[in-house]
Amino acid sequence: MSSAPENTGPSPDLIFEMLFGYQRTAALRAAIELDLFRATGEGPGDVGSIARRSGASERGIRILCDFLTVSGLLEKTEDRYRNTEVAAIFLDPRSPACVAATARFMGMPALQEPFNRLTEVIREGRTVLPGLGTVEPENPVWVEFARSMVPMMGPMAPLLAAIVLEGLEGPVSVLDIAAGHGLFGIEVARRNPRARVVAVDWKPVLEVALENARAAKVQDRYETIPGSAFDVEFGGPHDIVLLTNFLHHFDPPTCIGLLRKVRAALKPGGRVAALEFVPNEDRVSPPRAASFSLVMLATTASGDAYTLSELERMYRAAGFDRITARPLPGGSHSAVLGHSG
Repeated sequence: MSSAPENTGPSPDLIFEMLFGYQRTAALRAAIELDLFRATGEGPGDVGSIARRSGASERGIRILCDFLTVSGLLEKTEDRYRNTEVAAIFLDPRSPACVAATARFMGMPALQEPFNRLTEVIREGRTVLPGLGTVEPENPVWVEFARSMVPMMGPMAPLLAAIVLEGLEGPVSVLDIAAGHGLFGIEVARRNPRARVVAVDWKPVLEVALENARAAKVQDRYETIPGSAFDVEFGGPHDIVLLTNFLHHFDPPTCIGLLRKVRAALKPGGRVAALEFVPNEDRVSPPRAASFSLVMLATTASGDAYTLSELERMYRAAGFDRITARPLPGGSHSAVLGHSG
């Protein structure tokens, strides 16, 4: 008897994975809000104990834990659950590497609404959010960004600080534009006890940065300038200007105008360092950097994830030379440096 032929044709699995992707997002957010990964991390891991610690029904916890097991965040042995290695490191609040706090920012309705109307966004070629989208003046999403994204951005701060301080000794003046949580400028100040940092952002956001500066004990070398980077005076001249996760919110002419303003605030030979998602020239790799363009389409009027050649053209148009890119290990960001002469 001959066996049935194997089906070697294409499968619709990828399509269904994309269609059901919202369920995985909702399950992860619910688990974080219920503090489930702490409960499974502490044990004993049975449904009853997890439900009591989470303040949830046993039926709900059983179904959620099974779903998270299928998704690869929990492991199940008989009737007990425990965190996988990934969940133990990045989702259990007891871990110093926990990134669960980022769910508050990623799950904000203001960021999800454009994706619920993505067809309209694509037809219009810009966000459906009011005005300039997430970069509308005084947008409250950036206060939540400053508070929620520390676990995600924190590991990048030492990497970027080491790059921008290469070859610099003694007193250093640092301008941190769109400082947000302030971690990048703060790390420079921590590494160089003679560095002074001037942070620019909206006033409520700078309050978060100042909290972090006090926690790092560099507040006596940390100044703030509240307002828009396009409007305020930068002072200086500065040795270093940080532009972290900022240029991608705007179109190239706007970026060039800002970079010209930055160059005017730098000392001769000073350096600007942008931290950016930088896709390859094919614009489809690496996946996370390339995918970020869709976020900018959905949430801004004209932003994009720029390739290195596009960023180089902007830098040169603004008068920078010696332009280099340094991919940061362990992530999808690159530091793009330019010098003022």
